Amino acid sequence: GYTGGQTINPTYQEVCSGETGHYEAVEITFDPAIVSFEQLIEVFWRQIDPTDPGGQFFDRGSTYQTAIFYHSEEQKQVAVESRQRLAESRRFNRPVATEILPAAEFYSAEDYHQDYHKKNPEHYKKYRVGSGRDTFIKTAWGDKDKD
Repeated sequence: GYTGGQTINPTYQEVCSGETGHYEAVEITFDPAIVSFEQLIEVFWRQIDPTDPGGQFFDRGSTYQTAIFYHSEEQKQVAVESRQRLAESRRFNRPVATEILPAAEFYSAEDYHQDYHKKNPEHYKKYRVGSGRDTFIKTAWGDKDKD
């Protein structure tokens, strides 16, 4: 989906142009009795390069920058503290660039973008490996995940 921009109900082409101000995003609905917001953020850090201010791996531009969108002051505080702990861990050689922003209207992406990894598994796998994402995650987190 898309969030954080000015255009109402943007299309993929509009978002990719970088002119709407939207991020490509995932909206997660969760039960805090089962998983906490903090636990979700901890999983998030292990899926991205939080030090890249210009996008993610092959995907470049503002649309692909990383961000955590919060819905309450409590969520904001949890996100800020988590980002601070990650920065202080010195796990990365560059500063953490992930923004923490107030949640905005979320627009679902077009149907052909939904579950892309299931609809196009071979292409998705080649793209994911070729982009360097898996190598980055293994190098950054590897066995250190057990800390």
